[in-house]
Amino acid sequence: MTLIDSAKSPVKTIFKGAERQPGYASEEARWNAVQQRDEAAEGHFWFSVATTGVYCRPSCAARRPRRENVAFYDHREAAEKAGFRPCKRCRPDLPPRAERQRDLVAVACRALEEGETPPTLAALAATAGLSPHHFHRLFKSVTGITPKQYASARRAGRMKQALKNGADVTAAIYEAGYGGNSRFYEEAAARLGMTATSFRKGAEGKTIRYGIAQAWLGTVLVAATEKGICAILFGDDVSELSDDLARRFPNARFEPAEPGSDFQSWIAQTLRFLEAPQARFELPVDIAGTAFQEQVWRALQTIPSGHTASYAEVAERIGKPAAVRAVASACGANPIAIVIPCHRVVRSDGGLGGYRWGVERKQSLLKRERVV
Repeated sequence: MTLIDSAKSPVKTIFKGAERQPGYASEEARWNAVQQRDEAAEGHFWFSVATTGVYCRPSCAARRPRRENVAFYDHREAAEKAGFRPCKRCRPDLPPRAERQRDLVAVACRALEEGETPPTLAALAATAGLSPHHFHRLFKSVTGITPKQYASARRAGRMKQALKNGADVTAAIYEAGYGGNSRFYEEAAARLGMTATSFRKGAEGKTIRYGIAQAWLGTVLVAATEKGICAILFGDDVSELSDDLARRFPNARFEPAEPGSDFQSWIAQTLRFLEAPQARFELPVDIAGTAFQEQVWRALQTIPSGHTASYAEVAERIGKPAAVRAVASACGANPIAIVIPCHRVVRSDGGLGGYRWGVERKQSLLKRERVV
């Protein structure tokens, strides 16, 4: 399930918290967490302070107590039963702050999804009881995108689904929640990668130039629209690559590269880049995915040549630590090999993990980048 294209609400997917990990069983570990104000310890235990008569969260920002005055509890009810009242600063009687913040953003997401006209930032902030600036920052920290980007992506997802279901373009525009044709066409190219009619018809009328060549990694197909490179695919034979491209754009018109054409020079530049992927890719690209996929792909492009990051680290980098599997899916959906370096993402234990174009190619790429 992707973040934006799912027909169901993505709120539960976005705001599912990370699995809690053991590590706070001993009093020594709990005391260390209190001293460090460790937010990761939230929900694992609570502590009371004999001299103040209150109980707190592990991350409480109040003055640190003396060890001899502290007792630990597995449940807040146990602290209250022992006669302690909740701290007014960290509010241990309420859900954790991160959870409360996610709940506020979840309410805003539902409002952005369900309203015929997306509510304004000021209206969303007022509902959350925050200033527009504070709410905007909170929303982006939780989801990784702004409220405006979220609303735009949700509309685009509904538009894609309506087009796939056979709706005509005008009906799909209003069904998706756009106020009118002009509002839709301001965003269409960026979100669909082509016109709405072309998308509905499987890229009918869209011309895609392509060429197949031999690279050190094997057979490679390079394809481009008039806007830029739309696919770099690897395979073991020509028919496999051609079928892959046709599945992506089932009704496009394909034109093989002519000898001496400008596109032949694009293929040559791409092959040179495959030889030295630590260099900058200078050609334009034409790629569109869901808001989540694009966020992952941007993060992948920050991993330097010769280095790797785990799927979990990429999830952390985009602010969604629980979305490890979704990150792996976004890597698998990447249509532009090496330019978007999904081969640099590995498992947390150091294993290679999967690779759309074969683990052997992934291993060869990483080895070459460490040497070059």
